Amino acid sequence: MDLDLRKVRYFAAVAGTLHFGRAADELHIAQPVLSRQIRALETDLGTPLFIRDSHGVVLTDAGRQLLADTGPLLASADAVRRRVSAAARGSRRLVVGFRTGIPVIPAARAFEARQPDVAVDVQRMEWDDQASMLLDGRVDVGYVRLPIDETGLRVTPLYTEPLMVVLPAAHRLAGKEEVTEADLAGEPLVWHAGPSTQPTRRPHPDSGVRVRGVEEKLEHVAAGRGISFVGRSETVFYSRPDVSYVPIPELAPDQVCLAVAAARTSPLVDAFVTAAQATAEITAECGDLGAAPVE
Repeated sequence: MDLDLRKVRYFAAVAGTLHFGRAADELHIAQPVLSRQIRALETDLGTPLFIRDSHGVVLTDAGRQLLADTGPLLASADAVRRRVSAAARGSRRLVVGFRTGIPVIPAARAFEARQPDVAVDVQRMEWDDQASMLLDGRVDVGYVRLPIDETGLRVTPLYTEPLMVVLPAAHRLAGKEEVTEADLAGEPLVWHAGPSTQPTRRPHPDSGVRVRGVEEKLEHVAAGRGISFVGRSETVFYSRPDVSYVPIPELAPDQVCLAVAAARTSPLVDAFVTAAQATAEITAECGDLGAAPVE
């Protein structure tokens, strides 16, 4: 039995709202039609996906498992559609995603020297969309920073770079040559919106602020709402008078990796991965003037 992706999309809408009426509105279909499609999917799979009673709608164990698998499944289908459309247009291009502070040019030049008929496009990614952009085909290969949800991805370490603490310019530690974790004890932390862990061994109070990108992070730190951490290459790209970047040597370095959707097989992607590995040292030097390549 082959899964009907339209039914899976309908299931995802209901699972996301746990309300058939709202899901039908989102899908622009009538609620009875949606209900029939969900019942048909349950018949196809041989198991109930939802429990419907007077208290509302909840997922069964089977429904929760399908929901966990739905994201990668639909993302893969979207990626296939994009690649087929590109092939139909006769275009030869590779979209490379990157995080702030990571230069793509060294690997792109090496790749284009061997693939002169392929254009390299670039697309910036943030913490919370690194994985999704790779899985749904918006980017073919991406320079990512850990942590990242590696489900459905192949992740290859490239190099590391030191972490820096970001402080308001008027902070008592601003301008120091370096600081320790003990120096920062009790400082509230500005968090990323996506998968994130505290880089320090000492837990920090939560500032209550959630950010997507470096620009948002620096705005909140400059306003005195908390401290944060960045890779040293990011400090090169964002020099501003209202924040101070201070080394904190005892922290584990930031890990820069190359990521590709695990289901993706492409000679062009493989060629770019090879180029990125060959130019990792140059990329590290361009990015932060001192990162360490992974052996």
